[in-house]
Amino acid sequence: MYAIIKTGGKQYRVAEGEFLKVETIDAEEGAEVVLNEVLLVSTEEGLKVGTPLVEGASVTATVTHHGRHDKVRIFKFRRRKHSMKSAGHRQNYTELKITKIQA
Repeated sequence: MYAIIKTGGKQYRVAEGEFLKVETIDAEEGAEVVLNEVLLVSTEEGLKVGTPLVEGASVTATVTHHGRHDKVRIFKFRRRKHSMKSAGHRQNYTELKITKIQA
């Protein structure tokens, strides 16, 4: 059984027991989070596809921890102009453990 959810402007395919890194969610570590934006649910009976959301479907997850991704290096260079610019970025994330998919 799996589901496709939408959170933080992105879509993810999730199954029970999986760990998932998503955009930062305002919840404490160990707290349960209910994700209601479910786009598709796969069960033994078949697929339930929402228009755009599946009614009555939800995904329950537990916040395992908050963290930051690896640094992404940004380097801009203009040839023959003696111009270089370097920067970096680390995106925050929240790691979730999917505990239950309710269709």
